[in-house]
Amino acid sequence: MRPPSSTSRASGGLKRLLEGTFDGVLIDLGLPDSEGIQILLVEDSPSDAAMTIEALQEGQILNQVHVATDGEIAMAFLLRQEPYADAPRPDLILLDLNLPRMDGREVLREVKNNRSLSTIPVVVLTTSAAEADIGEAYGLHTNAYVTKPVSFEAFPTAVRGIEDFWLSIVHLPLGR
Repeated sequence: MRPPSSTSRASGGLKRLLEGTFDGVLIDLGLPDSEGIQILLVEDSPSDAAMTIEALQEGQILNQVHVATDGEIAMAFLLRQEPYADAPRPDLILLDLNLPRMDGREVLREVKNNRSLSTIPVVVLTTSAAEADIGEAYGLHTNAYVTKPVSFEAFPTAVRGIEDFWLSIVHLPLGR
């Protein structure tokens, strides 16, 4: 369960995110790596990332959120390439499809084709509701496909639904 108050580190990270320092550098938000569920959020939109993080912080599951702003950073983090050699293995990946430098589809393809990463659940969280995108994502073995709600009020509910299912109901293969 989450402690009653969130950490100032998380609040400071959100502030930096919204102030525009969200420039392709991985941002760590939340708790020490040894605590809670590790979530890699791969999202290039500062506002969508901030809303996702806020919804996760309001949830009941203790989590550490790592934000990668493009697919190349996400893969470097996942493969523990410099400067992410000490990065924790995520327990869950939230992945946008439309990313700069390396598209989310390519990230999904690489994750699911990599024996050491393939068991990490990947939830596509994107604006596209196109049948072609949904079919392609499932063809690449996404674990779930969620279209981002256009309503600001519905967005936290969708993220908390992901959190409730993937972090409360499902038993994840924790790979620490």
